Amino acid sequence: MPYQSRDDLPDNVKHVLPAHAQDIYQQAFNSAWDQYKDKQDRRDDESQEEVAHKVAWSAVKEKYAKGDDDKWHPKK
Repeated sequence: MPYQSRDDLPDNVKHVLPAHAQDIYQQAFNSAWDQYKDKQDRRDDESQEEVAHKVAWSAVKEKYAKGDDDKWHPKK
């Protein structure tokens, strides 16, 4: 289920990430969703959706970090 807009993202993404990080998440999720659509028979039993969420969070963490204030900030 690719996300068409930021509004469609899960609440745990929308309510914690700044707008640019949400864009990164959405793009990475959608890309991973497409990339792993034919790999449903994977050995580790992770679903296509679980993998796409992991990829998306990883992409966000390349550019953003959670600060001491518990908010996500761009990395310097």
